[in-house]
Amino acid sequence: MLDLNSSYAYLLWCRDFSRTSIVAVVDERVVGFVSGYIRPESPATLFVWQVAVDADQRGKGIAGRMLGALLDRLAPEGITHLETTISPDNEASIALFTALARRRDTAITKQTLFSPNDFPDGHEAEDLYTIG
Repeated sequence: MLDLNSSYAYLLWCRDFSRTSIVAVVDERVVGFVSGYIRPESPATLFVWQVAVDADQRGKGIAGRMLGALLDRLAPEGITHLETTISPDNEASIALFTALARRRDTAITKQTLFSPNDFPDGHEAEDLYTIG
């Protein structure tokens, strides 16, 4: 499940992180997006914050193509790794990022980043996946 943010937060994201984010357009309609940023402490790492695809466009490989295109675009800038967090029950996201690592013929690792106790609102754990 995608954590929703305010429209203001998304507008700021589009303004300040457009270089590290991407949208998918089909028939002049935005049908997906990936938002990410380069980690200040790890300038060779793209952290992918959110991946979303419209329900009627899922299963068509759009998310994987957006991630691949974003990594290809950032590779000349020295991006060699991707990080993202995924809750343990999000099988679709786990499959997406596992397939991305396989397509790019690179390693993927997982470790717990945040436990449920780290969140004030009963949020699930978030595992950190690292590709590259």
